[in-house]
Amino acid sequence: MIDIHSHILSGVDDGAQTIEDSLAMARAAVQEGIRTIIATPHLNASYQNYKDDIKASVEQLQDHLNKEQIPLTVLPGQEVRIYGELLEDLQNGKILSLNHTQYLFIELPSNHVPRYTERLLYDIQLQELTPIIVHPERNKQLLEQPDLLYQFVKNGALTQVTASSLNGHFGKNIQKFTNQLIDANLTHFIASDAHNTINRNFQMADAFAEIQSQYGSDLVYLLTENAQLLLNGQNVYKEIPEKVKRKKLFGIF
Repeated sequence: MIDIHSHILSGVDDGAQTIEDSLAMARAAVQEGIRTIIATPHLNASYQNYKDDIKASVEQLQDHLNKEQIPLTVLPGQEVRIYGELLEDLQNGKILSLNHTQYLFIELPSNHVPRYTERLLYDIQLQELTPIIVHPERNKQLLEQPDLLYQFVKNGALTQVTASSLNGHFGKNIQKFTNQLIDANLTHFIASDAHNTINRNFQMADAFAEIQSQYGSDLVYLLTENAQLLLNGQNVYKEIPEKVKRKKLFGIF
């Protein structure tokens, strides 16, 4: 199994704080059946994790894993909170795509979608990159206005939902919305977004078991294969997106 979203690097953001935490997360990942993981530390107002520093941290962690004989391959990535100067920093070499491919993680604020989002997603694609919106199911405005996400995906963006959202860790409304995104072909990857081994762990095995139960083996294959295609820098599988069909939800937050 491949996990394309994790906070396994120590001391760089709100994920692992020490190398011991990183190693504990690595062992938990292996126990889940994960053999390759992308380290995607935050780049936002609180955490300034840039390309070269991330690459060095990944190499250091891999050395520790090899010494401890933990069979996990760590690859470099970055979770970029959307901001106005993103393209400028991309050109200045501060932004890191996933495993140096054409795929770039984009994180939205938790409670809204900035007005410039659609334009920036378009401009990212003009740079021959494919934006992947991370955990859209946890964005308040997208939950209330899912047609916004439909438009982003229709225009070429991809999305990644969190395994623990599917498992109900963030509550029933987010769990329901996650399933609605899957139903509407509005997501393309399942990943852990793991921060630790306690309350933000991997839950990948349970998520894929749930997908197998609800949707069958074809979707399990598509999602697992997409992670491999991403690592290889190849085009991923995309079904035709549809609008979420549901009644308006009240009292969500």
